Amino acid sequence: MSRVALFVADGTEEIEALTVVDILRRAQIICDVVSIMGKNEVTSSHGITFKTDKVIEEINWDDYDMLVLPGGMPGTTNLKSHQGLSQLLKKQYEAGRWLAAICAAPTILSGLGLLKGRKAICFKGFQDVLELEGAILVKDAKSVVDDNIITGQAMGATIPFALDIVTYLEDAETAAKVREAIAF
Repeated sequence: MSRVALFVADGTEEIEALTVVDILRRAQIICDVVSIMGKNEVTSSHGITFKTDKVIEEINWDDYDMLVLPGGMPGTTNLKSHQGLSQLLKKQYEAGRWLAAICAAPTILSGLGLLKGRKAICFKGFQDVLELEGAILVKDAKSVVDDNIITGQAMGATIPFALDIVTYLEDAETAAKVREAIAF
C-alpha cells in the first residue's frame, strides 16, 4: 500500500491540502498530514485551523512513496523556508521517488532545481518563476506529470491533480473508481 506525506504550514491553501488528503484516503492510500510548524495544528490561508497527523520531526522519510506540497500564501513561503523539508525534497528527488506540488508550491521544487528541463504547471502568477528556473511550462493543463513529478495549476485543479497522484501511485482503475464515486 502506498504512503504519502502531505506537508502543511500556516497559510496553506486548505482546499489544495485537504482535498488531496480526502481523494487519497478514498483510494486507500495512506496520507499523513505533516506540519512543519513544530505543532500538530496549522491555520490555513483563509483562517481555518486544523489538526495534523504528525510534525515533520516525527516522520521517517523512508516510510513515504510520495511527498506532496499544497500551495497558498504565505503557506508556500513557509514551506520553502523550512530547511529540513528542502533536504527531504532533494533526497526524494535524488532517489527517483515521487514528488507533487500544486498552485504556488511548484516554485519550491523549481527553486531547488528539481524542475529544470521538466514539464510543469503552477498558478498563473508564478509561471514566470518556473520558466526562469528552467521548467518547461505547460500553460493549458490542470495537472502535469513528468517522470516522477506531478504539478497542479491551482485550487480549481485540485481534484484532477489528486486523481493523477492516485493513478501513478496505484493505477488508472483505482483513480477511475474514485472519480466515479465523487461524481467528477
